[in-house]
Amino acid sequence: MTQPSQTASDVNDPILAKRQRIERLVGLGLKAGYGLFGLAMVLFFAGLIGDFRSATATIIIWCLLIGSVILAPAMVFKYAIKAAYRADREDSW
Repeated sequence: MTQPSQTASDVNDPILAKRQRIERLVGLGLKAGYGLFGLAMVLFFAGLIGDFRSATATIIIWCLLIGSVILAPAMVFKYAIKAAYRADREDSW
């Protein structure tokens, strides 16, 4: 995500500080969610090639469920932060 250049007054702005904290958490959420989806895909194809057991299916389902729970809000917050930066840039609040 692109961040606008900061001025001296922006350094002490609590809104921008909170936005940056949320942006870091969003980045972690996106990495974790996509990582869990990737793990589910790897396990699925490994199960197709090898022996597909019920434990493999259970792990795949849990990866997809937890990945969805993490990824959905992270995506929403990602677009919210982008909209906030755009509103700041265009002064359209």
